[in-house]
This record gives sequence, C-alpha cells and structure tokens, in this order.
Amino acid sequence: MKKIGVIMLMAATVMTAGSCGGKGGEQHQQQMEEEPDTTVIATVNRDSTVYGICIDGSAMNTLQLLTDVGDTLNLSIAEANEKGMCYGGFQVGDRIALMLKDKKTAKLVINQSALLGDWVMPNPLDGSSEMGIRIKEGGIAESIDQPALIYRSWRIYNGKLEIVAIREGGGDMTETNLYELVSIGPDSLVFKDAEDTFEYSRQVEHHYKVDIQLEEATEDDYRM
Repeated sequence: MKKIGVIMLMAATVMTAGSCGGKGGEQHQQQMEEEPDTTVIATVNRDSTVYGICIDGSAMNTLQLLTDVGDTLNLSIAEANEKGMCYGGFQVGDRIALMLKDKKTAKLVINQSALLGDWVMPNPLDGSSEMGIRIKEGGIAESIDQPALIYRSWRIYNGKLEIVAIREGGGDMTETNLYELVSIGPDSLVFKDAEDTFEYSRQVEHHYKVDIQLEEATEDDYRM
C-alpha cells in the first residue's frame, strides 16, 4: 500500500510540473509575440547616407570620396548623372553626401557645400519682401524674416533634405520635415514634399551707391 501511495504521489507531481511548464511556455510565447521587433525598427530608421570630402581623383563621371570614417571610395556616377540624381556638382574639397547602389556605384550625389548659404523667395503675403532659410555648416539652420517659423537644424537623411523647425502657435513643439531635392544651382535651390514645391534664390547683398558731387569752393564761401 505504501508503494502504491508513493507512485501515485510521484505521478501527480510530474503532471503538475508538466502543466506549469506548459502554461509558462504559452506565456513566454505570448510575450515574445507582443514585444516589438527592435531589430526591424532600427534597420528601417537607419541612415544609409555616406558622407565625405571630394578629393583629387574625381572627374565628370567618377567621384573619389574620402569618407568620414577614413575610407577612400572610387565611385562611378555615370548612371546618377544620366538620371539627374547629382545635385550641386562637385569639386575638390566639397563636402558630399551620397547613396550607394553598390560598392562601386553611387545612385545619388548631393553637394552639401553647395547647399550652404542664404536662400530666399518672395513673401507670398505681399510680394514686396523676401523670406527664406539660412543653411549653415554644422547642421545649423536659421530663419530669414520668418518670425512665425523658426528653423533649427538640417541634414541629409537617406538622400533627402531634413529640416527641423518650431512653428509659432504650435506649443513650442518641433516639427521635422523631409524634402526631396529637385535641383541645386549656383543661385537656385528647389526642393519639394508631397504637397508643395519650394523654389529659392540665393540672397544677394544690395550695395547702395550714393553719387555726391561736390562743387569747388569759391571766395564767396569764405565771406562772413
């Protein structure tokens, strides 16, 4: 009788352990299903842009780039040129951002140095004044005569122009906008989003010349 009791107790213990293990397994599986895949999110949000400086081996359809991590890349840009995906041209010393098609080919080239400057357009409210954006080195952006929109920063992100700003009346919340570049010229900058196209001209400093002609003094000028 004692042996039978011991065997039944051991069987009950095994069944209980198996039941707990099954429940724990279900909970673990459910937890894994509920947790987001952070690896996928990180991959989606990763910036694939390559940054560097244009160096001596560059030519019309070839770009030699000294990257920010110290690598030297010799890239064909013939395809990017044909598709109009080279923005701003380039020369030795220019800072470049690009997207790679493969290890030997760039599919998009952006001259970051050509982006720098004061860019303005006519004020749509009256047309008599100008408003715009100042793009500076180090990712700094500033507003030009736009008190309701305060630009903070800019960068190239996955081949697009990202601009961060604070809009007056928006509760001091920052807004981040991504724009697709259309063209970068010596005196023009055009980019667009899903709704609008923004066309800027490089701001020109106005120098006013006052033409004053002085008459020669006569004897009458000295008489009291």
